[in-house]
Amino acid sequence: MASMTVRTRFAPSPTGFIHLGNLRSALYPWAFARKMKGDFILRIEDTDQERSSQEAVDVIIEGMRWLGLDIDEGPIYQMQRMDRYREVIAQMLKNGLAYYCYMSEEELNALRDAQMANKEKPRYNGFWRPETGKNLPAPPEGIKPVIRFKNPIGGSVIWQDAVKGQIEISNDELDDLVIARPDGTPTYNFCVVVDDLDMKITHVIRGDDHVNNTPRQINILKALGGVSPIYAHLPTVLNDQGEKMSKRNGAMSVRDYEREGYMPEAVLNYLARLGWSHGDAEIFTKEQFVEWFDLDHLGKSPAQHNPEKLLWLNHHYLQHGDAAEIAKRALPFAHNLGIKTEQGPDFVGVVNILKDRANTLIEIAEGARLFYMDAPEFSAADLEANVPVATHAPLADFITALQASDGSKAAVGAAFKEVLAKHGMKMPALAMPVRYAMFATTQTPAIDAVISLIGKEETIQRLQRSIKIS
Repeated sequence: MASMTVRTRFAPSPTGFIHLGNLRSALYPWAFARKMKGDFILRIEDTDQERSSQEAVDVIIEGMRWLGLDIDEGPIYQMQRMDRYREVIAQMLKNGLAYYCYMSEEELNALRDAQMANKEKPRYNGFWRPETGKNLPAPPEGIKPVIRFKNPIGGSVIWQDAVKGQIEISNDELDDLVIARPDGTPTYNFCVVVDDLDMKITHVIRGDDHVNNTPRQINILKALGGVSPIYAHLPTVLNDQGEKMSKRNGAMSVRDYEREGYMPEAVLNYLARLGWSHGDAEIFTKEQFVEWFDLDHLGKSPAQHNPEKLLWLNHHYLQHGDAAEIAKRALPFAHNLGIKTEQGPDFVGVVNILKDRANTLIEIAEGARLFYMDAPEFSAADLEANVPVATHAPLADFITALQASDGSKAAVGAAFKEVLAKHGMKMPALAMPVRYAMFATTQTPAIDAVISLIGKEETIQRLQRSIKIS
C-alpha cells in the first residue's frame, strides 16, 4: 500500500434524500483517503434517469460540504460517460467477452417460473451464449437483444473482505449478467466496474447490500484486465426500532439535522462511531478521527442509530465549543424566530451563557429571545403574586447596589450577596422576583450573568417599574 496512491470513492444514486446511513458510506472512504494521503472521488450514479434528480445531487453535495467531507475529484456523472461504456462494450463483443442475447421477456419469465417450480435458483440458462461447437439459431425478428457478459464457468470468485473476511462465491451461482439493455443503455454493475477501473479505485468501502454484486464486478474487472480493489463491506445501519435505516422507516435526511440545529462536528463524530471504534474513545475531533481511522477496526455487526446519543454529543459540542463560532451558527435560527439581535446585548455573550444547557442551536435561539424582548406588561394581580410587597424593600436596596456597581457579572453577584445578607434572605427569595420583574418568568440562566448582559440601566428601569406598578 505504501507504493500506491490510495483512491476511494463515494458513489451514491441521486434517487432520493440522503440519510445518516448513506453518509457513513461517504465518511469512511473519505477518512481512509485522508489518512493515507490519497484521493477521494465523488461519483454520481445517475443512470436511473426516471428517478434521478439534480435536487437529490445538490442535497448530497450540500450534506458532504456541511460535514466537511471535501473531494479531490468530481462530482463525476455516469450519464456523461455513456460513450466510454459503449466503447468498452463494443470491445468486449469484439473480444468474445460478451454476446447478444435474444431471449424475449416472455421466454425469460417462463424459464424462471419453471426453475422455481423445480425449486431451482432462477437464472439465465445461457441459451444464446456462443461456445465452440455450439450452433445458435438465427436471431428472431422483432426482438431487440440485450448484451450479456460471458461469466466464467467453474471455479470461484474469492476475495478478502476488509470487514467480513474471506468470501468465496462459486461461478456456478452466477449467470451471464446483462451489461446493456435492449436500448443499448449499460447496466449498473457494468458501469461501476468501468468507473472503478478508469478511476484507478484501490479501495471500495460501501454497504454490505453490495456483497452480492461484488463477485460479478470482480469477474468483469478481471475480464477487462483490471486488478480487484480491496473491498470493505459495511454492515447495515439500523434505525432506533432495529429496522434498516431508510426514508420509509422514518430516517431523517442530513438536511433535517442541519435544520434542527445539530452541529456538523457532532454528527460526524456520531457517524464515525456508528460502525468503527478506537478503543473507548467516544468524543474526538475530525482530525483525530482521520489520524486514528483504519479498516481493521470497522464493526462486523449492524450498528443501531441512537437519537439520544446523537443529542448528547451535540450538547457536548455546544457546551465545549467556542461561543463566537456557535453564535455565528445560531444567528440564522434566531432571525428565523424573529429575534432582532442587532437591538440588544452582544449575541456572542448571550450564546455564551445559554450554550451550557442547550442541546441544539434552535434551543440556543429560543433561549436568546429573553434577552431581546421588550419590557413585559403586567397586571397588578400578576405582580402581587410574583413580586410581593415583602420583596419591595430588598428590591429597592438591590437597585441601589446596582447603581453603585459597574454592572459586571461579579459586581451583580456582589450586589445580591449584600442585599441577601442585609435582609437575611435566601437567594431564590430575591432572584425569583427579580427574574419576574424583568422578564415575566421565573426561569432564566444565572441571573447575575443575565443582568450583566442586559445592562444595569435596563435592569434598574424594569425593577423600578415593577415596584411602582404594584
